[in-house]
Amino acid sequence: MAVYLNPCLSLPINLAENEFEDLIQKLKDWTIMHGGGMRSKKQYSNDSLTVVPFTLLPSVFPRSEFQKAVSIQPALNELTHYVSNDHAFLYSCLEKTIEVDEFTRNLFNLYETVRSEGFAQRISLGMLRSDFMQEKEASGYYIKQVEMNTIASGFGWLGIVSGDIHRPQKGHTMCILLMCGALQSRCLGLLRSDYLLDVCNSSSVKQVELNTIASSFGGLTSTAPTHRFFFQQMGLLDKLKMLPENKALQGLCSGIIKAWELFNDKDSVILIIIENQSMNVCDQRFHEFEIARQKPELNVIRKNLTQIANEAKLSDTKDLIVQGKKVAVVYFRAGYTPDHYHSEAEWSARLMIERSKAIKCPNIQYHLAGTKKVQQALATPGMLERFIKDTKKSTDIRKMFTGLYALDLNEDGDKAVKMALDCPERFVLKPQREGGGNNLYGEDIRHKLTSCMNSKERSAWILMDKINPPVQQNYLIRPNQDFKKNSSLCDVVSELGIFGIILCDGDNILINEQVGHMMRSKLTSCNEGGVHAGDGVLDSPFLIDDCPMKIK
Repeated sequence: MAVYLNPCLSLPINLAENEFEDLIQKLKDWTIMHGGGMRSKKQYSNDSLTVVPFTLLPSVFPRSEFQKAVSIQPALNELTHYVSNDHAFLYSCLEKTIEVDEFTRNLFNLYETVRSEGFAQRISLGMLRSDFMQEKEASGYYIKQVEMNTIASGFGWLGIVSGDIHRPQKGHTMCILLMCGALQSRCLGLLRSDYLLDVCNSSSVKQVELNTIASSFGGLTSTAPTHRFFFQQMGLLDKLKMLPENKALQGLCSGIIKAWELFNDKDSVILIIIENQSMNVCDQRFHEFEIARQKPELNVIRKNLTQIANEAKLSDTKDLIVQGKKVAVVYFRAGYTPDHYHSEAEWSARLMIERSKAIKCPNIQYHLAGTKKVQQALATPGMLERFIKDTKKSTDIRKMFTGLYALDLNEDGDKAVKMALDCPERFVLKPQREGGGNNLYGEDIRHKLTSCMNSKERSAWILMDKINPPVQQNYLIRPNQDFKKNSSLCDVVSELGIFGIILCDGDNILINEQVGHMMRSKLTSCNEGGVHAGDGVLDSPFLIDDCPMKIK
């Protein structure tokens, strides 16, 4: 039995089959022609793109909960910064994990190396994304935070693109001109966000996890423009006001530019660390293009870690030199999974970057602050208040927390293991990994914990209460999928992401802002929801004040 939210319009779509097929193809064409594309995993080519998967309709989301997620983001930015600068806390959280998890151990050893040498750069830049889902509680539906990401903040652009799909035709021209660098002020006005105007005054926000790496979708944030175009094509212009405008791409890129300005070398460059094969190329490139639009004199270089190992060097004054240029800011779009480190050469490249004077986004401290063990520790009673002294801020953050449990070899860990073995369907088992596809569910939890019941290995995982969000019906539009599947109604659940930036000079917070949002949805039968991994699809919030529900 599940609780369903009523969709934003009556379903199924009341169109003849040939009209419906034409509409879907038009939306796919509009999306890819406005930047909503990805490289194909099955037939990868630098010269081809496939349309990013998206929902036909925007998903209903309570306006009050959306505003709460928006308003809490600066406090989460602040929390991440304080945690990243507390060595004793990071060590206490990770000391058992690094005994059994090689990847986390390598990251922590890198951190200890640069810490013992003395950090060369005081300035830190965090580009974060917090992910939330709704959950039923006694007094109603509230959102809970799924994770916070602090590296590879992508997909900001796609949200902008998708929104324009539903705007009148002049909006199309403005997006194309944005890509060409023309009519800059008008393009910015088109993408201005207005969802901060109302004040949240009721429901609580609850955290599921806090991630500080793999914060993608900043360039392809949501499919709001696609949905705007859908409403325009359907003659439903009155519904456009329910789609909040989004300026994630501009906000994220402004953070990078501010950091570059603080570096104070007009000839320096920005370095983006990418994967060897970047499937999410549109999202990444639009960050690069937006930086060029906002700051035409600023050059951007893209390299993977292997190339950095072979081509970069560290000067006697700890300047990072790439292609003969001093690097001011390093923006990591890779480096968050073991697959990105093919040999010791890539680890040496990461160490070179961390040793340098370049401003890292994120630096190794922020990376570690986003591990699952750190998030679980923050959820324990009294720990949050160690970092957030303001009572209202700490109370608001704690309201977001869901159940997070350590699995160490002690009495509390044994209790958590017993809970999971007794009722595995109530939980998610999470390793210290990002990038999707790593979590365990259901019977897989029982098998894993049984296999490491008396082993230190279990301390490398955490247990989280599984969220049970309300269900909606929608159409999931995917590349290379026939019309029958594209036109079939599916039961889906949605996840809201909020972007934030924080720029600091030591303990001095210079900029701390919420800058945009994204949404993605997945089938109710699917555990994972990553778009890049192929499970989720891009979506956008359709904000309403009252969410009628029904039980099926």
